[in-house]
Amino acid sequence: MNLDLLRTLHSENPIVFNIANFVTVQDVANGLNALGASPIMSAEIQEAPDMVNISQAVCLNLGTLTVAQVAQMKAVGQLANAQAKPIVFDPVAVGASPYRQKVAETLLTSFQVAVIRGNAGEIATLAGMAWQPKGIDAGSGTGDLAQIARACALKFHCVVVLSGPTDIITDGQRVTQVHNGTPLFQLHVGSGDLLSSLVAAFTAVSERDYFEAAQVACLVLAATGQLVVKQMTADRPGTFAVELLDKLHLITIAEIEKIAEIS
Repeated sequence: MNLDLLRTLHSENPIVFNIANFVTVQDVANGLNALGASPIMSAEIQEAPDMVNISQAVCLNLGTLTVAQVAQMKAVGQLANAQAKPIVFDPVAVGASPYRQKVAETLLTSFQVAVIRGNAGEIATLAGMAWQPKGIDAGSGTGDLAQIARACALKFHCVVVLSGPTDIITDGQRVTQVHNGTPLFQLHVGSGDLLSSLVAAFTAVSERDYFEAAQVACLVLAATGQLVVKQMTADRPGTFAVELLDKLHLITIAEIEKIAEIS
């Protein structure tokens, strides 16, 4: 795994354009900025050409979708494809309603994404495999998670990150699992959205090796969270969120390498 991408991220400071979930927009902006990327957000379709022009990667988050936002995502996705800018797609709660699922599938056929990042329920829904999603949570199921992730990757011809207690990263052939992390990620609503945007930041500096970018992003965030919790005396989700930002700013490659658990 090429953790030197973290140094590249710091030196290049890529602009990541986010069509964000308004619930977590501050977590995403602060997290990207803390790690060394440059976040920019917009909810206006008329800005789409300018925002794509100045960005090095795009992250599209389905969290609080509106009709106007869906139109903006479609326009941004097509513009990003035309300029060969990588797109990360976060299908938040895609199994929660037929409308949300239809929107996600329509968008994914309107442009080509580099990476899809979601939890088990979201990835299984997109892959068309049996699962019981629960709102924004992963829900429950008995399927093989690596197989589900591979099926989704092959269906949409992209890298898939199935995030959870163990993050699974696959391009449909290769599979990496990141075993670092902490249960406090599940208690902080913005963690998944932040991971999606961090994946986008690493795709911007990865020379189009999106599998490498995704696995590095997963390890960086998971290891950072694990180090934060190691210093805490109790499970405090609010404290964790604040200290996660601090540690993202201070994290070093040596610290990550020392505790990395990947297979």
